[in-house]
Amino acid sequence: MPQLRDSGTRAAHESNGTPAAELNGFERIFGVETEYGVAVTGTSGARGPVDAGQVAMTMFQPVVSRARSTNTYLDNGSRLYLDVGSHPEYATAEARDPLDALAQDMAGERIMASLAAQAQERLRASHGDHAAIHVFKNNVDSAGHAFGCHENYLVRRIVPLETIERQLLPFLITRQLYTGAGRFTPDGTGFQLTQRADFLDEAVSSATTRSRPMVNTRDEPHADPESFRRLHVIIGDSNRSHWATWMKLAVTHLVLCVIEDAVRRGTPSGFEDLAFDDPAAANRAVSRWLDGGAGADAGTAGAGSDVADPAGALAMQRRYLGVVESFVRDHADAMNASLPKTPVTLVLDHWRWVLDALERRDIAELSKRVDWAAKYRLAEALRRRRPDVGFAQLERMELDYHDVANGRLYGSLVSHGQLDEAVDPALTVAGAGSGTGAEAADPRHTPPQDTRAALRGAFVRRALDAGVQFSCDWTTLVVSSPVRREATLLDPFSAEPTPEYRALMAQIGN
Repeated sequence: MPQLRDSGTRAAHESNGTPAAELNGFERIFGVETEYGVAVTGTSGARGPVDAGQVAMTMFQPVVSRARSTNTYLDNGSRLYLDVGSHPEYATAEARDPLDALAQDMAGERIMASLAAQAQERLRASHGDHAAIHVFKNNVDSAGHAFGCHENYLVRRIVPLETIERQLLPFLITRQLYTGAGRFTPDGTGFQLTQRADFLDEAVSSATTRSRPMVNTRDEPHADPESFRRLHVIIGDSNRSHWATWMKLAVTHLVLCVIEDAVRRGTPSGFEDLAFDDPAAANRAVSRWLDGGAGADAGTAGAGSDVADPAGALAMQRRYLGVVESFVRDHADAMNASLPKTPVTLVLDHWRWVLDALERRDIAELSKRVDWAAKYRLAEALRRRRPDVGFAQLERMELDYHDVANGRLYGSLVSHGQLDEAVDPALTVAGAGSGTGAEAADPRHTPPQDTRAALRGAFVRRALDAGVQFSCDWTTLVVSSPVRREATLLDPFSAEPTPEYRALMAQIGN
């Protein structure tokens, strides 16, 4: 059975020569880590309530029976584990394109829903038919505890962290105008665009629990450490909108390409004068964008753009868009080659569309793709029907929207055409379901075929089918019996089996 190994890149992993196309080009590895909240209802009575932590452990019983651990890797190349605080967490396999990362993220929702359904059946046998397990893809619970959705980008090591802090953070902060999940707040401040803004207190840090940075500096590239670093972005919300997940990965990639190329050439990127004096305050101001940034002093940016002014955050996004558009015109072939499935011009078209819609404050149009706008529009409709609606009712609506196990609201919006699950008619998302041009491959069991994840997924499937004892992490695969054999896969871009990988698979058998 599998045993979890240390997922950090070990010192023994020496650089074996990163291909020039990957080191000098714009190719990237994407990943998303999502922590889910768990709650249970309908269990009060003679047997008493059930603790959410117990429910999370019950959900993971099938995982433990297979892996002898609450941490494991799946045959789609992803990692599934129970994190601190009994939060189920799912980390997508390595993807070269935001579309593949999206498909993997959607697979995570379905896997969590399946685990919850199995646990709910057992719970109802002991607590009655009204017992229900809720799994929330959000970032704040009713007690005010925050949990995260982290984006991972493989970045060339030539880019200093100081450059990322000054040139990328203003983009990540103002990007939340269209990637925020939205939040109804109980403290009288109304509605915020993002769920995480009030819980992030540092710009860049190696900590994740004692303090909450927007970008984490823990250096675990899971790749050639001489060539790459893994940029661990914590500022983002968990999105139900497929468009928002795809969009935040795609636009961040474009901005990173500009920054990397400028460092490589020793020339200005065009983002040098956009840094905020106080990123945390700016982040809170953007979250209150609908109210003009009320209650947050954003400070100023070098460009003279104050995000406490509703036009300021948009102006900054347009600055980034303008620089990226110019860069794409000058590097069209290389930029298109960097994304196997997503046309770069399509990303730019969507970027312009959402900024124009934000400038018009066209909530109806935004609500078809942007999570916060979909929830805000529902709340406004509810208030028109019931002017006395309180926070409790709004919170229930919000939680139902984020519930991947028993929620009905999100699915209802999609089925009634009020929320578009298709990222774009021109694009196909594997296994996405109706309305997305879905392919036959099920991303719950199929890894991206053009990265290291394809090798890991095939290894896990064969080892499980053979019933052999094995272990793995992002870079290493091990069979423990009858003879210990190990294979190291340091290049995340490569799906080509190495000789040691072939030997490892041969030992398991066909």
